[in-house]
This record gives sequence, structure tokens and C-alpha cells, in this order.
Amino acid sequence: MANSELQQLLLQSYQGVLSTHSQHLQGYPFGSVVPFCLDYQGRVIILISELAQHTKNLKVDKRCSLLVFAEGDDIQAAARLTIIADATPVAQHEVETIAQRYYRYFPQSKDFHNIHDFSFWVLQPVKYRYIGGFGKIHWAEPQTLANPFHAETETDIVEHMNQDHADALPLYAKLANIVANNVTISMTGIDSLGFHLRIGEKIIYISFPQAVNSPQQVRQTLVELLKIARQTGN
Repeated sequence: MANSELQQLLLQSYQGVLSTHSQHLQGYPFGSVVPFCLDYQGRVIILISELAQHTKNLKVDKRCSLLVFAEGDDIQAAARLTIIADATPVAQHEVETIAQRYYRYFPQSKDFHNIHDFSFWVLQPVKYRYIGGFGKIHWAEPQTLANPFHAETETDIVEHMNQDHADALPLYAKLANIVANNVTISMTGIDSLGFHLRIGEKIIYISFPQAVNSPQQVRQTLVELLKIARQTGN
């Protein structure tokens, strides 16, 4: 299995099924749907309520799994990834940095995080199980998805695109065959392999033709992708 396939599936996902060990019904698994984004180390971050059953479960047993899968009409034919992980609360000194990124992906979460008793948790991966189709079923070791654009650098790039180049964002959406008319669209995050756009309530990932590692390379690549998007519309 190519590492890029697993990486791309994880980057393209923003919600999954979290399975924890039930404390209410001992011995049974408990599944729940959670939105997520990645932190700057490439780990899954979730924001969960103290009242939620899965939070109560994780406080007793940190072992869990997260199932994510590619979109498609046939769910059994779509690629999917199970992340076997240990869940722990995000360290207090990391909360502010992680919260800023998470809020860009899920703006509505800022209100209930501030008002209600929610907290950020990180899933530290132990093992991956990837199914990408016939002959592509593998266990895999956790892989590094570290983001070279950490905190302030990423925020500067994202805010610049949203404030100064908002007119380009619908064109980028066309690269994913999405026509973004009459919906709010914003860039939420960027990494070495591509960037996320939030289109209404949906999040999509646009891959770069080649990996980038500096703001200058980001600018050059975004210009190239904009040219391609404009040509596609002709």
C-alpha cells in the first residue's frame, strides 16, 4: 500500500465513527459519530462533551478506534481507514493553538465549547487498518503527517487567502468538481500536500501537484492551481 493513499484518505476526511469501550454495558463496544481535524503533528483531534457517553468511556479506558471512509455510492467499495488509538485530553499548553485550527474547520463549535463543558482530546495512533479495494487490505504503522506550516504561519496564509483572495476560492472548488454558488466558502487549513476548503457545511480537500514546504512554494502552487481552474471553466 502506498503511504500516499492512506494519507490522502485521512486528509480528505473530517468525520468518522468513534468506537469506545462502554462503561454502561460492560464488554460492549459503543460507536458514535464525531467531527475531527488534524493537529500540527497529524493526529486526530476531537472536541467532546463531558456529558457524552464516549467521553465517560474514554475517561475509564483510553483505548478506542476511529473509522473514516471515502465518499461513494457503495460504502463497501469505498476506501476506509480504521485508526486504533489511545485517546487523551489535549495538554493545557496546546489547547489554544489546537482550538484556533479546529474552529476554522467547525466555526459553530466555538460557541458550545465556550458555553458548555466540552474539551479537546487527541487520538494517539497505535496501528492503522486500511482497506482501499481488492488486494489493498493492510495493517500499517502510524505515519507522520506533520504540518510544516505551524500555527501562526498557517493562520497567516489562511487569513490572507480568505481576506484578499476570496474570489479565487470558488475556482479552487471547481478542481473538486464542486460549484460553490450562494454558499459561504473559506480556506480552513493548509499543509504540505494541499489545503482544505469549507463550502457551506461541507469540507473538501484540494491536493497540490507536488509537496510544498514554504510560504513561497504555497503561493506559487496556488497561482498554478488557479490558472488550471480558470482554464477548466473555459
